[in-house]
Parts: sequence; structure tokens; C-alpha cells
Amino acid sequence: MEWQPELLRDLLKQKMPFGKYENWVLYQLPVSYLEWFNRKGFPKGKLGMQLQTLYEIKLNGLEFLLIELKRREGL
Repeated sequence: MEWQPELLRDLLKQKMPFGKYENWVLYQLPVSYLEWFNRKGFPKGKLGMQLQTLYEIKLNGLEFLLIELKRREGL
């Protein structure tokens, strides 16, 4: 997968378009919800890639990357 720096910014801005956490900003989604997608299957397309990336970030304790980016960019 090619590195896409805008992907992290999107996680800080884009809202979940459906489901229990509809209208939540993606980075705020709880790990339990991302684990559910990991078990059941991530959606197809860009949203699925974003959720899978967020799952890996949270699973590996890398949320500080998003927090720092949010602080730097005033998001």
C-alpha cells in the first residue's frame, strides 16, 4: 500500500456515515467498534481503508500520532 499522508488528516475530519456511531469523527470511534469490523469485515472502498488504518493505529498504541497532527493543524 502506498503511503498517503492525507489519510491521517481524513481520520481527524471525516465522520462515520452510518451505524451506531453515525456522525462521529472517525478517530473518535471506540476500539471495540473497530474490532467488530475486523471480525465481520471492513466496508469496501475508501471508508474501509480508513477504518482498517484507524484500527491498526489504535491496536498498536499509535494514537499519539493523530493527537499530535490534530494539535499541529488546529483540527
